[in-house]
Amino acid sequence: MTDSDGGCVVVGGGLAGATVIETLRNEGFDGPITLVAAEDHRPYERPALSKDYLQNKAAAADLFVHADGWYAEQEVQTRFGESVTSIDRRRSAVTLASGELQTYHRLVLATGVSPRSLSVPGADLAGVHTLRRLEDADTLRAAMTSGARWVIIGAGWIGLEVAASARLAGVEVTVLEAGHLPLQRVLGRRLGQYFAALHRSHGVTVRTDVVVNAICGADGQVTGVDTDGGVVPADLVLVAVGVTPNTDLASAAGLPVDNGILVDERLVSQDPAVLAVGDVANAYHPGLAHRLRVEHWDNAIRQGQLAASTIMGRPGRYDWQPYFFTDQYDFGMEYVGHGGPDDQLTVRGNLDSGAFLTFWTRDDLVTAAMNVNIWDVNERLRSLLGRRIPAARLADTETPLDQL
Repeated sequence: MTDSDGGCVVVGGGLAGATVIETLRNEGFDGPITLVAAEDHRPYERPALSKDYLQNKAAAADLFVHADGWYAEQEVQTRFGESVTSIDRRRSAVTLASGELQTYHRLVLATGVSPRSLSVPGADLAGVHTLRRLEDADTLRAAMTSGARWVIIGAGWIGLEVAASARLAGVEVTVLEAGHLPLQRVLGRRLGQYFAALHRSHGVTVRTDVVVNAICGADGQVTGVDTDGGVVPADLVLVAVGVTPNTDLASAAGLPVDNGILVDERLVSQDPAVLAVGDVANAYHPGLAHRLRVEHWDNAIRQGQLAASTIMGRPGRYDWQPYFFTDQYDFGMEYVGHGGPDDQLTVRGNLDSGAFLTFWTRDDLVTAAMNVNIWDVNERLRSLLGRRIPAARLADTETPLDQL
Protein backbone atom coordinates (compact mmCIF):
# COMPACT_ATOMS: atom_id res chain seq x y z
CA MET A 1 0.00 0.00 0.00
CA THR A 2 1.23 3.49 -0.77
CA ASP A 3 0.19 6.83 0.65
CA SER A 4 -0.49 8.28 -2.78
CA ASP A 5 -4.10 8.93 -1.81
CA GLY A 6 -3.18 10.75 1.41
CA GLY A 7 -1.49 13.98 2.30
CA CYS A 8 2.07 14.54 3.45
CA VAL A 9 3.16 17.53 5.51
CA VAL A 10 6.88 18.30 5.73
CA VAL A 11 7.97 20.64 8.53
CA GLY A 12 11.35 22.25 7.88
CA GLY A 13 12.82 23.95 4.84
CA GLY A 14 16.30 22.42 4.64
CA LEU A 15 17.87 19.92 2.28
CA ALA A 16 16.39 16.86 4.02
CA GLY A 17 12.82 18.10 3.75
CA ALA A 18 13.29 19.20 0.15
CA THR A 19 14.70 15.78 -0.73
CA VAL A 20 11.70 14.03 0.81
CA ILE A 21 9.39 16.05 -1.44
CA GLU A 22 11.48 15.59 -4.58
CA THR A 23 11.76 11.83 -4.04
CA LEU A 24 8.05 11.44 -3.34
CA ARG A 25 7.15 13.13 -6.61
CA ASN A 26 9.83 11.23 -8.53
CA GLU A 27 8.50 7.93 -7.16
CA GLY A 28 4.92 8.67 -8.17
CA PHE A 29 3.36 10.07 -5.02
CA ASP A 30 0.41 12.07 -6.35
CA GLY A 31 -1.24 13.05 -3.09
CA PRO A 32 -1.15 16.56 -1.64
CA ILE A 33 2.15 17.76 -0.16
CA THR A 34 2.58 20.80 2.06
CA LEU A 35 5.95 22.27 3.01
CA VAL A 36 6.06 24.48 6.11
CA ALA A 37 9.34 26.36 6.53
CA ALA A 38 10.22 29.02 9.07
CA GLU A 39 12.63 30.76 6.70
CA ASP A 40 11.31 33.03 3.97
CA HIS A 41 13.44 31.25 1.38
CA ARG A 42 12.74 28.04 -0.44
CA PRO A 43 15.05 25.21 0.76
CA TYR A 44 18.78 25.72 0.23
CA GLU A 45 22.00 23.86 0.97
CA ARG A 46 24.06 25.12 3.91
CA PRO A 47 27.65 23.82 3.42
CA ALA A 48 28.68 26.77 1.25
CA LEU A 49 27.63 29.27 3.93
CA SER A 50 30.97 28.82 5.69
CA LYS A 51 33.01 28.28 2.54
CA ASP A 52 32.29 29.33 -1.08
CA TYR A 53 29.37 31.64 -0.34
CA LEU A 54 31.27 33.35 2.45
CA GLN A 55 34.21 33.82 0.06
CA ASN A 56 32.01 35.30 -2.70
CA LYS A 57 32.72 32.29 -4.90
CA ALA A 58 29.04 31.34 -5.00
CA ALA A 59 25.87 33.38 -5.28
CA ALA A 60 22.73 32.85 -3.22
CA ALA A 61 20.98 31.51 -6.32
CA ASP A 62 23.52 28.68 -6.45
CA LEU A 63 22.48 27.38 -3.03
CA PHE A 64 18.81 26.61 -3.61
CA VAL A 65 17.87 22.95 -3.89
CA HIS A 66 15.25 23.62 -6.56
CA ALA A 67 14.65 26.37 -9.08
CA ASP A 68 12.17 29.12 -8.43
CA GLY A 69 8.77 27.79 -9.44
CA TRP A 70 9.64 24.11 -8.96
CA TYR A 71 7.33 23.65 -5.97
CA ALA A 72 4.39 25.16 -7.81
CA GLU A 73 5.13 22.96 -10.83
CA GLN A 74 5.14 19.91 -8.55
CA GLU A 75 1.86 21.01 -6.93
CA VAL A 76 3.47 21.43 -3.54
CA GLN A 77 1.77 23.91 -1.24
CA THR A 78 4.41 26.06 0.43
CA ARG A 79 4.17 28.02 3.67
CA PHE A 80 7.47 29.92 3.72
CA GLY A 81 8.09 32.21 6.68
CA GLU A 82 5.62 30.13 8.67
CA SER A 83 6.09 27.79 11.62
CA VAL A 84 4.21 24.90 13.16
CA THR A 85 3.22 25.60 16.76
CA SER A 86 1.75 22.22 17.70
CA ILE A 87 1.04 18.70 16.52
CA ASP A 88 -2.28 17.02 17.31
CA ARG A 89 -1.49 13.35 16.70
CA ARG A 90 -5.02 12.24 17.58
CA ARG A 91 -6.50 14.43 14.85
CA SER A 92 -3.48 13.99 12.50
CA ALA A 93 -3.12 17.73 12.18
CA VAL A 94 -0.62 20.50 12.78
CA THR A 95 -1.42 24.05 13.76
CA LEU A 96 0.52 26.88 12.12
CA ALA A 97 1.47 30.14 13.80
CA SER A 98 -1.13 31.84 11.62
CA GLY A 99 -3.82 29.66 13.23
CA GLU A 100 -4.31 27.52 10.13
CA LEU A 101 -4.95 23.83 10.75
CA GLN A 102 -3.27 21.45 8.31
CA THR A 103 -4.18 17.77 8.34
CA TYR A 104 -1.80 15.01 7.30
CA HIS A 105 -1.69 11.32 6.58
CA ARG A 106 2.08 11.30 7.03
CA LEU A 107 4.06 13.99 8.85
CA VAL A 108 7.80 14.43 8.26
CA LEU A 109 9.71 16.44 10.86
CA ALA A 110 12.82 18.00 9.32
CA THR A 111 13.16 20.71 11.93
CA GLY A 112 16.96 20.72 11.97
CA VAL A 113 19.14 22.23 14.67
CA SER A 114 19.87 25.61 16.24
CA PRO A 115 23.32 26.99 17.05
CA ARG A 116 24.21 26.97 20.73
CA SER A 117 24.81 30.29 22.42
CA LEU A 118 27.19 31.15 25.24
CA SER A 119 25.87 31.72 28.75
CA VAL A 120 28.34 34.47 29.58
CA PRO A 121 27.97 38.21 30.11
CA GLY A 122 27.95 40.13 26.85
CA ALA A 123 26.70 37.26 24.69
CA ASP A 124 23.88 39.51 23.42
CA LEU A 125 26.12 42.39 22.28
CA ALA A 126 25.91 43.66 18.72
CA GLY A 127 28.66 42.03 16.70
CA VAL A 128 28.25 38.59 18.32
CA HIS A 129 27.01 36.10 15.74
CA THR A 130 26.28 32.48 14.96
CA LEU A 131 26.15 30.88 11.51
CA ARG A 132 23.22 28.79 10.42
CA ARG A 133 21.11 30.77 7.95
CA LEU A 134 21.74 32.59 4.71
CA GLU A 135 21.23 35.90 6.47
CA ASP A 136 23.93 34.98 9.00
CA ALA A 137 26.39 34.40 6.17
CA ASP A 138 25.40 37.71 4.56
CA THR A 139 26.20 39.50 7.81
CA LEU A 140 29.58 37.83 8.10
CA ARG A 141 30.41 38.44 4.46
CA ALA A 142 29.67 42.16 4.81
CA ALA A 143 32.02 42.35 7.81
CA MET A 144 34.82 40.42 6.13
CA THR A 145 37.21 43.29 5.47
CA SER A 146 40.98 43.20 5.45
CA GLY A 147 42.40 44.08 8.84
CA ALA A 148 39.19 43.43 10.76
CA ARG A 149 39.68 41.50 14.00
CA TRP A 150 37.53 38.42 14.41
CA VAL A 151 37.40 36.05 17.34
CA ILE A 152 35.89 32.64 16.66
CA ILE A 153 34.85 30.70 19.76
CA GLY A 154 34.95 27.00 18.93
CA ALA A 155 37.33 25.03 16.71
CA GLY A 156 34.87 22.60 15.17
CA TRP A 157 34.11 22.34 11.46
CA ILE A 158 32.12 25.59 11.22
CA GLY A 159 34.61 27.55 13.28
CA LEU A 160 37.61 26.38 11.29
CA GLU A 161 35.92 26.79 7.89
CA VAL A 162 34.93 30.35 8.74
CA ALA A 163 38.45 31.00 10.05
CA ALA A 164 39.89 29.89 6.71
CA SER A 165 37.43 31.97 4.71
CA ALA A 166 38.13 35.03 6.83
CA ARG A 167 41.90 34.67 6.61
CA LEU A 168 41.71 34.41 2.84
CA ALA A 169 40.01 37.82 2.93
CA GLY A 170 42.76 39.33 5.08
CA VAL A 171 40.86 39.26 8.37
CA GLU A 172 42.90 38.91 11.56
CA VAL A 173 41.51 35.74 13.15
CA THR A 174 41.84 34.29 16.64
CA VAL A 175 40.25 30.89 17.35
CA LEU A 176 39.49 30.04 20.98
CA GLU A 177 38.92 26.37 21.75
CA ALA A 178 37.92 24.93 25.14
CA GLY A 179 39.42 21.53 24.35
CA HIS A 180 43.03 20.46 24.05
CA LEU A 181 43.05 20.53 20.24
CA PRO A 182 40.73 21.37 17.31
CA LEU A 183 38.52 18.46 16.26
CA GLN A 184 40.18 16.07 18.70
CA ARG A 185 36.88 14.46 19.68
CA VAL A 186 36.22 13.62 16.02
CA LEU A 187 39.65 12.91 14.53
CA GLY A 188 41.93 12.25 17.49
CA ARG A 189 45.06 13.92 18.78
CA ARG A 190 47.40 13.62 15.80
CA LEU A 191 45.00 15.14 13.29
CA GLY A 192 43.89 17.71 15.84
CA GLN A 193 47.52 18.85 15.93
CA TYR A 194 47.52 18.84 12.12
CA PHE A 195 44.54 21.20 11.91
CA ALA A 196 45.97 23.52 14.53
CA ALA A 197 49.24 23.70 12.56
CA LEU A 198 47.36 24.21 9.27
CA HIS A 199 45.59 27.30 10.59
CA ARG A 200 48.62 28.68 12.35
CA SER A 201 50.59 28.39 9.11
CA HIS A 202 48.00 30.71 7.53
CA GLY A 203 48.29 33.31 10.26
CA VAL A 204 45.42 32.27 12.55
CA THR A 205 46.05 32.56 16.27
CA VAL A 206 44.81 29.24 17.67
CA ARG A 207 44.45 29.08 21.44
CA THR A 208 43.33 25.87 23.14
CA ASP A 209 42.26 24.97 26.70
CA VAL A 210 40.65 28.41 26.86
CA VAL A 211 37.97 29.48 29.31
CA VAL A 212 35.75 32.31 28.05
CA ASN A 213 34.59 34.44 30.98
CA ALA A 214 32.67 37.16 29.14
CA ILE A 215 32.31 39.04 25.90
CA CYS A 216 33.35 42.66 26.33
CA GLY A 217 31.70 45.66 24.73
CA ALA A 218 31.29 49.40 24.67
CA ASP A 219 28.09 51.26 23.76
CA GLY A 220 26.40 47.94 23.05
CA GLN A 221 29.02 46.83 20.50
CA VAL A 222 31.47 43.96 20.98
CA THR A 223 35.09 44.97 21.59
CA GLY A 224 36.72 41.75 22.74
CA VAL A 225 36.53 38.41 24.52
CA ASP A 226 37.61 38.08 28.14
CA THR A 227 39.41 34.77 28.67
CA ASP A 228 41.45 33.20 31.45
CA GLY A 229 44.50 34.42 29.52
CA GLY A 230 43.37 38.01 29.13
CA VAL A 231 41.15 40.00 26.77
CA VAL A 232 41.35 39.29 23.04
CA PRO A 233 40.33 42.39 21.02
CA ALA A 234 37.53 41.80 18.50
CA ASP A 235 35.44 43.72 16.00
CA LEU A 236 33.28 40.60 15.50
CA VAL A 237 32.76 37.40 17.48
CA LEU A 238 31.46 34.19 15.96
CA VAL A 239 30.13 31.63 18.43
CA ALA A 240 30.63 28.17 16.92
CA VAL A 241 30.22 25.84 19.88
CA GLY A 242 27.88 23.28 18.39
CA VAL A 243 24.15 22.93 17.86
CA THR A 244 21.03 21.70 19.61
CA PRO A 245 18.41 19.56 17.79
CA ASN A 246 15.05 21.31 17.42
CA THR A 247 12.92 18.75 19.27
CA ASP A 248 10.48 20.97 21.17
CA LEU A 249 7.66 20.40 18.69
CA ALA A 250 8.05 16.62 18.81
CA SER A 251 8.47 16.55 22.58
CA ALA A 252 5.33 18.61 23.14
CA ALA A 253 3.45 16.10 20.98
CA GLY A 254 4.58 13.25 23.23
CA LEU A 255 7.15 11.77 20.87
CA PRO A 256 10.31 10.36 22.50
CA VAL A 257 13.35 12.59 22.11
CA ASP A 258 16.96 12.16 23.23
CA ASN A 259 19.61 14.12 21.36
CA GLY A 260 17.11 14.36 18.54
CA ILE A 261 13.81 12.73 17.65
CA LEU A 262 14.07 8.98 18.19
CA VAL A 263 13.24 7.01 15.04
CA ASP A 264 13.86 3.48 13.82
CA GLU A 265 15.91 2.28 10.86
CA ARG A 266 13.04 3.32 8.57
CA LEU A 267 13.03 6.83 10.14
CA VAL A 268 9.63 6.24 11.74
CA SER A 269 8.98 7.60 15.23
CA GLN A 270 6.96 5.97 17.97
CA ASP A 271 3.93 7.22 16.03
CA PRO A 272 3.81 5.33 12.70
CA ALA A 273 2.39 8.40 10.98
CA VAL A 274 5.32 10.62 11.97
CA LEU A 275 8.85 10.43 10.56
CA ALA A 276 11.97 12.50 11.27
CA VAL A 277 14.86 13.18 8.90
CA GLY A 278 18.13 15.06 8.71
CA ASP A 279 19.96 16.80 11.53
CA VAL A 280 17.14 16.30 14.02
CA ALA A 281 16.74 12.53 13.53
CA ASN A 282 18.44 10.26 16.05
CA ALA A 283 17.98 7.07 14.08
CA TYR A 284 18.77 3.45 14.82
CA HIS A 285 21.60 2.21 12.59
CA PRO A 286 21.36 -1.60 12.29
CA GLY A 287 24.91 -1.95 10.97
CA LEU A 288 26.42 -0.11 13.93
CA ALA A 289 23.79 -1.48 16.34
CA HIS A 290 23.20 1.87 17.99
CA ARG A 291 21.55 5.21 17.34
CA LEU A 292 23.26 7.87 15.29
CA ARG A 293 22.44 11.52 14.64
CA VAL A 294 24.40 13.03 11.75
CA GLU A 295 24.52 16.71 10.82
CA HIS A 296 25.92 16.50 7.30
CA TRP A 297 24.82 17.18 3.73
CA ASP A 298 25.08 13.59 2.48
CA ASN A 299 22.95 12.27 5.32
CA ALA A 300 20.22 14.84 4.66
CA ILE A 301 19.91 13.61 1.08
CA ARG A 302 20.00 9.91 1.92
CA GLN A 303 17.53 10.19 4.79
CA GLY A 304 15.22 12.32 2.67
CA GLN A 305 15.21 9.59 0.05
CA LEU A 306 14.68 6.86 2.64
CA ALA A 307 11.79 8.69 4.28
CA ALA A 308 10.06 8.99 0.92
CA SER A 309 10.56 5.26 0.28
CA THR A 310 9.12 4.50 3.71
CA ILE A 311 6.05 6.63 2.98
CA MET A 312 5.63 4.86 -0.35
CA GLY A 313 5.88 1.45 1.34
CA ARG A 314 9.09 0.55 -0.47
CA PRO A 315 12.13 -1.23 0.97
CA GLY A 316 15.10 0.51 2.50
CA ARG A 317 16.72 1.17 5.84
CA TYR A 318 19.31 3.43 7.48
CA ASP A 319 22.39 1.34 6.71
CA TRP A 320 24.92 3.69 5.06
CA GLN A 321 28.08 5.01 6.63
CA PRO A 322 28.26 8.71 7.53
CA TYR A 323 30.10 10.96 5.07
CA PHE A 324 31.26 14.55 5.31
CA PHE A 325 33.72 16.88 3.64
CA THR A 326 35.51 20.14 4.29
CA ASP A 327 37.57 22.71 2.39
CA GLN A 328 39.97 24.96 4.27
CA TYR A 329 42.60 26.95 2.32
CA ASP A 330 44.10 24.43 -0.13
CA PHE A 331 43.12 21.54 2.14
CA GLY A 332 40.21 19.46 0.88
CA MET A 333 39.08 16.20 2.36
CA GLU A 334 36.32 13.60 2.49
CA TYR A 335 35.61 11.38 5.48
CA VAL A 336 33.52 8.24 5.58
CA GLY A 337 32.65 5.98 8.49
CA HIS A 338 32.18 6.38 12.20
CA GLY A 339 35.52 6.19 13.94
CA GLY A 340 36.39 7.35 17.42
CA PRO A 341 39.22 9.51 18.76
CA ASP A 342 40.66 6.50 20.58
CA ASP A 343 40.73 4.27 17.50
CA GLN A 344 44.17 3.56 16.05
CA LEU A 345 45.12 6.08 13.36
CA THR A 346 47.07 4.87 10.33
CA VAL A 347 48.42 7.33 7.77
CA ARG A 348 48.98 6.18 4.21
CA GLY A 349 51.46 8.66 2.76
CA ASN A 350 53.00 11.71 4.39
CA LEU A 351 51.06 14.31 6.37
CA ASP A 352 53.60 16.95 5.36
CA SER A 353 52.89 16.34 1.68
CA GLY A 354 49.35 17.71 1.94
CA ALA A 355 47.96 14.68 0.06
CA PHE A 356 47.40 11.48 2.03
CA LEU A 357 44.89 8.92 3.27
CA THR A 358 44.09 8.04 6.85
CA PHE A 359 42.35 5.05 8.39
CA TRP A 360 40.89 4.48 11.83
CA THR A 361 40.86 0.91 13.12
CA ARG A 362 39.75 -0.96 16.22
CA ASP A 363 41.42 -4.37 16.59
CA ASP A 364 42.25 -4.13 12.85
CA LEU A 365 38.58 -3.45 12.03
CA VAL A 366 38.37 -0.39 9.76
CA THR A 367 35.89 2.04 11.33
CA ALA A 368 36.54 5.16 9.22
CA ALA A 369 38.74 6.54 6.45
CA MET A 370 39.64 9.94 5.04
CA ASN A 371 41.12 11.13 1.76
CA VAL A 372 42.97 14.45 1.79
CA ASN A 373 43.59 16.13 -1.59
CA ILE A 374 43.38 12.69 -3.24
CA TRP A 375 40.18 12.40 -5.21
CA ASP A 376 37.88 9.75 -6.67
CA VAL A 377 38.80 7.22 -3.99
CA ASN A 378 36.14 7.78 -1.33
CA GLU A 379 33.82 5.05 -2.57
CA ARG A 380 36.74 2.64 -2.48
CA LEU A 381 37.47 3.72 1.09
CA ARG A 382 33.81 3.17 1.93
CA SER A 383 34.10 -0.43 0.70
CA LEU A 384 36.90 -1.10 3.23
CA LEU A 385 34.79 -0.19 6.26
CA GLY A 386 33.97 -3.13 8.50
CA ARG A 387 36.85 -5.23 7.17
CA ARG A 388 39.79 -6.41 9.24
CA ILE A 389 42.99 -5.12 7.66
CA PRO A 390 46.31 -4.84 9.54
CA ALA A 391 47.59 -1.29 9.97
CA ALA A 392 50.84 -2.09 8.21
CA ARG A 393 48.95 -3.13 5.10
CA LEU A 394 46.76 -0.01 5.17
CA ALA A 395 49.88 2.15 5.40
CA ASP A 396 51.72 0.40 2.57
CA THR A 397 51.61 2.75 -0.42
CA GLU A 398 52.97 -0.04 -2.63
CA THR A 399 49.72 -1.97 -2.18
CA PRO A 400 46.96 -0.51 -4.40
CA LEU A 401 43.74 0.37 -2.63
CA ASP A 402 41.79 -2.11 -4.72
CA GLN A 403 44.04 -4.91 -3.44
CA LEU A 404 43.52 -4.24 0.25
